Amino acid sequence: MNLSAVEEAVRREIGVRLFTVLAWLPGRRVLHRAHTSHPDQYPIGGEKSVEVAADWLDRCINRRQPFFGPDAESVRQVFADHALIAELGCGSVINVPVIGADGATLGTLALLDAEHAYGPAQVERAVELAALAAPALAELVQRLDDNKEDS
Repeated sequence: MNLSAVEEAVRREIGVRLFTVLAWLPGRRVLHRAHTSHPDQYPIGGEKSVEVAADWLDRCINRRQPFFGPDAESVRQVFADHALIAELGCGSVINVPVIGADGATLGTLALLDAEHAYGPAQVERAVELAALAAPALAELVQRLDDNKEDS
């Protein structure tokens, strides 16, 4: 399943205003944007490193646990781009890790919607849907690793 199809499944089953898939590149410790519903604001290929909160990174990447922020304040505390997120009408976030067949973290899905749009049931479903992104994300991470090794 490609990442656009994953976005469609998320829209249909959970609902989302802003959807992003980030690939985790452990060698460089960056999140590489692989897919987005808003390419003008969040271009494909953009990378996040220093602006990612350490506790968020530990939770989603290292411990492979979802992050749930139900309101605008929780978004402000974690994301450096919170002003743009608010401009897009988003104030609630679910980040879930995408885990590969070998158990490694391949990246994350980021679902954002209006403040208080999400709750525990949506987090649980997002965790289930994250598995749909694993094959496409594994392929991308492998390709980026191959490119890095060639340079």
